[in-house]
Amino acid sequence: MTYEEYLEMIKRHPGNAEEYDVSSCTKDETSTLSGKRIIFLGSSVTYGACSLEQSFVEFLAAEDGVIPYKEAVSGTTLADLKDDSYIARMKTIPLDLKADALVCQLSTNDATKMIDLGTIGNHDTETVAGAIEYIIEYAKKTWNCPVIFYTGTVYDSPQYKKMIDLLYEIQKVHDIEIIDLWNHPMNEIARETYDLYMADGIHPAKAGYRFWWTPEIRKRLKEILS
Repeated sequence: MTYEEYLEMIKRHPGNAEEYDVSSCTKDETSTLSGKRIIFLGSSVTYGACSLEQSFVEFLAAEDGVIPYKEAVSGTTLADLKDDSYIARMKTIPLDLKADALVCQLSTNDATKMIDLGTIGNHDTETVAGAIEYIIEYAKKTWNCPVIFYTGTVYDSPQYKKMIDLLYEIQKVHDIEIIDLWNHPMNEIARETYDLYMADGIHPAKAGYRFWWTPEIRKRLKEILS
């Protein structure tokens, strides 16, 4: 399948219909997130790979007035194994950026590629644990802001579940917040609704971001940043 064919397939997904587009959103002038400058670090889910580049980031900007700095590249990992890793790209973000928070995606790519989970405290950034700890420490030192990790919703990946468990262990050591969409009642939805919301097991369509993921992320961000 060529990229053009893939793009056409994504456009035809029912969850990417025009009615779900970010352009039809109405801004909540009373949102407590309005004016918050948030760094969003991630890969395809943060980017919006299956939603024509409209992820929860764009919906938070349109509906809540969040001012985003979005650093997202599809296919990349937390583990610092290539020059497009989360860590490498985080270092390109301006040091003097006035950030109210950094929101980091717990990457499914590390699970798919079976990256070594590593050990908390060993500072090996080529492992998941080491990369997460590095991101936390760098963000706090550089921008002195809350660090928030978010997970995806449930899909068939025992390895990703292990990464989530690891993240909670890291939370016991580091002062971070977790937006956990995996261990959440929101996953109990009708199959028909799920098929509208998700382009595949990992990636939401526009409708999925707008009506399923963004409301929960918004709720947690308001709690954390209030």
